[in-house]
Amino acid sequence: MSLKFCSLASGSSGNCQWISSDKTAVLLDAGLSGKYIQAAMNSISADLEKVQGILLTHEHTDHVKCVGVMMRRYGLRLYINELTFEAIESKLGKFDPNQVTIFENNKAFEIGDLEVKPFSISHDAVDPVAYSFMHGQRKISVATDLGIVDPRILSELLASDLLMIEANHDVEMLKVGPYPYHLKRRILSEIGHLSNDHAGEVALEVLRQGKLQSVLLGHISKENNHPDLAYETVKACFDAEGVEIGKDVQLDMTYRDRVSKLYQLC
Repeated sequence: MSLKFCSLASGSSGNCQWISSDKTAVLLDAGLSGKYIQAAMNSISADLEKVQGILLTHEHTDHVKCVGVMMRRYGLRLYINELTFEAIESKLGKFDPNQVTIFENNKAFEIGDLEVKPFSISHDAVDPVAYSFMHGQRKISVATDLGIVDPRILSELLASDLLMIEANHDVEMLKVGPYPYHLKRRILSEIGHLSNDHAGEVALEVLRQGKLQSVLLGHISKENNHPDLAYETVKACFDAEGVEIGKDVQLDMTYRDRVSKLYQLC
């Protein structure tokens, strides 16, 4: 049994993640053009025709841009909670209602041989969720676009083999950056985005309490962060606790405009 993961893109300009077991493949969000997603999957030798469905985290455009197109072009099933579906239904264009599966937050369900667990998070959307994907003894969790990680959310991330966690901004860069004050306040709030420091704290706690092998930093801001800064901040958090990158855990980046590393958990 194996579980594969690749971030096709992650950032405010568009998000899409690919998760695949031996028999089942899904996309998490579809906030880019269909052409980009097709090319990104081709680059990792993944077949879009074999994807069974799209799961959505929330209704913001950088997560839903081409959902309707993908449903029509590839016949993909959409997995979504009720409030998020209501928020995007009018934007999907023509679609077959039979292609839509409404799930309940915090309740696991199956897609093929994947067990999927959507869980509620804090963000400025109608009903946002993060996800865990399980196959055999392996677990992948993806948590981006959230303002806080409280004990309930942390409990959902525990026992992950691979964790993609948001490292959206450096707090000081955000404070002195070009964004208007009201937007800075939103990003720093409990319904905003996680900072580099917060991402490091969360990843370290998941590592302490489980079997974490790989940490990926996601949804990095173009204006208020830099990939090297995000990496070094989280690494410093690990270093302070004696956690050695490359030995105790792998630390990697995702990118807003290109495909990240392909992971296979066996």
